[in-house]
Amino acid sequence: MAALVVRGVRDMLKRADFATVPRRQRHKKKWASTEPKFPATRLALQNFDMTYSVQFGDLWPSIRVSLLSEQKYGALVNNFASGDHVSAELKQLKARDFVNEAIFHREPEPENSQTVAPSPASWACSPNLRCFTFTRGDVSRFPPARRGSLGLMDYYLMDAASLLPVLALGLQPGDTVLDLCAAPGGKTLALLQTGCCRNLAANDLSTSRTSRLQRVLDNYVPQDVRDKNRVRVTSWDGRKWGELEGDTYDRVLVDVPCTTDRHSLHEEENNIFQRSRKKERQMLPMLQVQLLAAGLLATKPGGHVVYSTCSLSHLQNEYVVQGAIELLDNQYSIKVQVEDLTHFRKLFMNTFSFFPSCQVGELVIPNLMANFGPMYFCKMCRMT
Repeated sequence: MAALVVRGVRDMLKRADFATVPRRQRHKKKWASTEPKFPATRLALQNFDMTYSVQFGDLWPSIRVSLLSEQKYGALVNNFASGDHVSAELKQLKARDFVNEAIFHREPEPENSQTVAPSPASWACSPNLRCFTFTRGDVSRFPPARRGSLGLMDYYLMDAASLLPVLALGLQPGDTVLDLCAAPGGKTLALLQTGCCRNLAANDLSTSRTSRLQRVLDNYVPQDVRDKNRVRVTSWDGRKWGELEGDTYDRVLVDVPCTTDRHSLHEEENNIFQRSRKKERQMLPMLQVQLLAAGLLATKPGGHVVYSTCSLSHLQNEYVVQGAIELLDNQYSIKVQVEDLTHFRKLFMNTFSFFPSCQVGELVIPNLMANFGPMYFCKMCRMT
């Protein structure tokens, strides 16, 4: 089965022409040492200027300056600590719980509206999540998290847009859940905060990254809760998950490795734009299609998958979704349907800036007034 996936991805990449390099731009290996030594962050910016100026047009200058500016964070309240006390302290800082504010204050559809109501599965949010952010234009910072009376950290600081894929997954009580690329652990923690996971498999190929994930669980989740939820942390090759546990999970999150655009502009360490990682970067779309295909194969018929990245690139976002759906149809005769998230996007438009022209899925774009993201996410239902 893995061979079929690889062959299908290669065929799809040939048609999409993801990473072809004109012959005139190639250079011999012996000349490489004489090339200018640019920092990886500078190479990343050059790459983004070339590709994103075309993809986003007039929006790119504002996205660019936002990416280069300080990022905003959200504080995900730890329900396993003294959650109500923590929420009160965060409110005193004049932060707001953007999740519950959106859900409980959403505007009802007009009675004479001609628009078709979305299906409940497409807009229902995962429950019990509380995440505080400062209002648009407020660049205040949250203080570092502290340990409460139970010895657990009181909140987890994260890009608030990273919570949207978990919210979109729409967990229900008793779900079996797979987080296929789980490290460093923010989304895994959010999945546990819902209280819906009957079983949770948290996987990441990198053992060093799963060590970070384990530390997050140790600091935020009581041992008895981890036992009750049967949390399983593994370091397997996610591309093979369809073979290992096919047709198993109600909900699957596939938050794939990507160009991590904001990180690539600010950090030299572990930067995928280092020259030594050029081939790895070019092969990202193939890896992403393989991981998403594996996540879909691991899902029960009727189950849901959310695919997400922290990249602006449509080659890593919409093209990957479309490629994986085509692959499963052609190789396995499995039908996958993309869910319409328009209603979901409207819930959170007061907090985030969304790109208006995604072919499938939704994309949070950085904006100086709401400097979250980038975060792409797309929800799918496996039909057969």
